[in-house]
Amino acid sequence: MELLLIRHGLPKRIVNVDTPADPPLDDRGWRQAELLAEYLEPEGIDEVWASPLNRARQTAEPLAKLLGKEITIEQHLAEWDRESTAYIPIEELKATNHPMWQAMVTGEWTGSEDPETFQRNVVGAVERAITQYPGKRVALVCHGGVINAYISHLLGTANSVGFFHPEYTSIHRVMASSSGVRSLRSLNETAHLRGTGLLG
Repeated sequence: MELLLIRHGLPKRIVNVDTPADPPLDDRGWRQAELLAEYLEPEGIDEVWASPLNRARQTAEPLAKLLGKEITIEQHLAEWDRESTAYIPIEELKATNHPMWQAMVTGEWTGSEDPETFQRNVVGAVERAITQYPGKRVALVCHGGVINAYISHLLGTANSVGFFHPEYTSIHRVMASSSGVRSLRSLNETAHLRGTGLLG
C-alpha cells in the first residue's frame, strides 16, 4: 500500500490564550489545501485520515470533498505541542530566533507527553492505517512533528520532531508491504505549490 503523510496548510497565528491554541487555516492555508486536493485527486486516494486539530482537519476537507470521502479522525496524529497556548508559524520562529525556535534547535522537549510516548503513539496510528487498508492508497493529514516522528522511526535515526522541515501541505510517501517492509518513496513534495507564491 501507499501512505501519504501530509502536513497541514498555513494556520493563523495565535498567542496568549487561556486554552490550548487550535488555530484554523488562514487564507493562504486554505488555498494551499485546495491546490493539494486538485493535485492529488487523480491519484485514486482510497481513504483520508486527519489529526483532530483544526489546521489538519481543514486541510483534509477539500481533498475529501473532491474524492467524496469521509475524514477519519485519528487522535494520535495530533501535534506534540497540542496543549500549547500559542501557535506561531515555524518560519516566523526561525526568522526572529524566537525562544521557542531555540528550544527546538537544542532539542528541548515541551510536548504534552514524553518524546518516546509521542513517537510510539504516532507510529502506532500510522501502522494501524497500513494494516487496515492493504493494497490501498491512504492520505494522513497531520503535522510536522508527526511526520518527523514517523520518518525518523522509519530511517532508524534519533527520535526527533525537527530533524527536517516539512513545508506546508507537503507530501511524504511511504510504500508499505504486508510483509512489514517500509520504503520511503519521497520527502517534501510540493509540486502543487510551485509558481503560486504559496511555497515557504
